[in-house]
Amino acid sequence: QVQLVESGGGLVQAGGSLRLSCAFAGRTFSSYVLGWFRQAPGKEREFVAAINWSEVTTYYSDSVKGRFTISRDNAKNTVYLQMNGLKPEDTAVYYCAARNGGVLQTGIRFYAYWGQGTQVTVSS
Repeated sequence: QVQLVESGGGLVQAGGSLRLSCAFAGRTFSSYVLGWFRQAPGKEREFVAAINWSEVTTYYSDSVKGRFTISRDNAKNTVYLQMNGLKPEDTAVYYCAARNGGVLQTGIRFYAYWGQGTQVTVSS
């Protein structure tokens, strides 16, 4: 089994920054993909960013491109989401997810493993 634990959420003013972390335990494969999703109140869960573990290939949703950066630390089995220039519309529960495959996917159905989520609240 794969276990994912998110951390780093909190309350921040618009224009501020946060860094989310996702620590995972389990088998790590060269083709593994880690993704970030978020779900705002009353909204459906949406894709934010993903990273191919070994090649460090990344992909971002248009809404966060240029503001968010996804990265990983192989030694620490951790993936990060650096969020800059935060906006109130970024307020959501952020989830880390894992996919056993090398192709970056944006659909939630492609990710078999999920963390518990961490709350990010951006005030204006």
